[in-house]
Amino acid sequence: MDSPAYRPDPAFPAPPAPDETALRLGRLKRLRQEMARFGYPAVLLFDPHNVRYASGARNMTPFLLRNPARYLFVPLEGPVTLFEFAGCEHLEAGNPAIDEIRPATTVSYVARAGLLEAAAARWAAEIADLLSRHCPGESRVGVERIDPLAVHLLRRKGYEILDAQKPVERARAVKTPEELACIRRSLACVMSGEAKLQEALRPGLSEQELWSVLHREVIAGGADYIETRLLSSGPRTNPWFQETGERILQAGELVAHDTDVVGPHGYYADFSRSFLVGDGPASPAQRRLYATAFEQLQHNLALLGPGRSFREITEAAWPIPERYRARRYYLLMHGNGPTGEYPYLVQDADYDSGADYDGEIVPNMTLSVESFIGEEAGGEGVKLEQQVLVTESGLELLSPFPFEERLLGREV
Repeated sequence: MDSPAYRPDPAFPAPPAPDETALRLGRLKRLRQEMARFGYPAVLLFDPHNVRYASGARNMTPFLLRNPARYLFVPLEGPVTLFEFAGCEHLEAGNPAIDEIRPATTVSYVARAGLLEAAAARWAAEIADLLSRHCPGESRVGVERIDPLAVHLLRRKGYEILDAQKPVERARAVKTPEELACIRRSLACVMSGEAKLQEALRPGLSEQELWSVLHREVIAGGADYIETRLLSSGPRTNPWFQETGERILQAGELVAHDTDVVGPHGYYADFSRSFLVGDGPASPAQRRLYATAFEQLQHNLALLGPGRSFREITEAAWPIPERYRARRYYLLMHGNGPTGEYPYLVQDADYDSGADYDGEIVPNMTLSVESFIGEEAGGEGVKLEQQVLVTESGLELLSPFPFEERLLGREV
């Protein structure tokens, strides 16, 4: 039987797609603003999400997360050069954010083995040539992960190696108007998929079978991939971070799920819900867990707003009762963009007072606020999370997917 056509849930309409040229050039401008602020004459980007952020160029993202076979050279001023995977140079022809496309030199043992040193030397020579032509007189360059030999040879040519993540993460943290349209479209697609997942939820289904419903829907809707396997049931909901498996769902138990979808346009849709399997009522213990997680979520959401410092939010965060403290979620909230990103705001108990990790929440940041409630003694757990946009005056909820009514009762 043919698979049914993808039809997004009308309850989660998507806004029109943004102008692609404005999207690409707007992000490149943001990156260069942050490069100038931190004193970076140029950056070399290898993470495929960052290559796409700076240029709009997408190609084989999961493969290139582990293979340094494609990278982007961005000078503060001058032409942007994409070093494309062999045989793929035609994919970005006409891209307004890219001035030149060259074949990449892969520097990895997998690809080069005994030829690794020669490949690293070619790579370093080519990058040094670009730097001398487009950043004359400069000796600093930001680099993402690459074979250490390649970096060593670039250093030997007189270049100081900086961490490229600093300007990239700061650029990504504040969204352009076109990015916000992409994010809303991604959330609409993933909420539509989550509705299909909830509709398919029934006793006798395996966790993997249920999880596959979301896969089908979001991929059909234009998503890239799902970053984690966080859907678990019954006793596997606590502690959190147990990956989806073969366990069969039973009536009356909980299913906890984190979306973690790199959705349409390459933007992260990251919210969590916990559901009750079957048609029966929730138990008092389940309602207590759910109400506690919901309370934590609402309290911490209310702390967010423009001008609040990271430390201020951490200090005012919802105090976790002792019985749930050992299995607390490791973050209060985190940034969202092409993937999870800067900033990370942690629980007060996890704050490193010796670290220089304070900052300010500013308009056009998008964040996910987290909650997990489960006792160290065992039993089920509840995972809830909301994705929001910080505006000039407060917050806009980006993930208005409904909560589970049977679990939202206030009885304890």
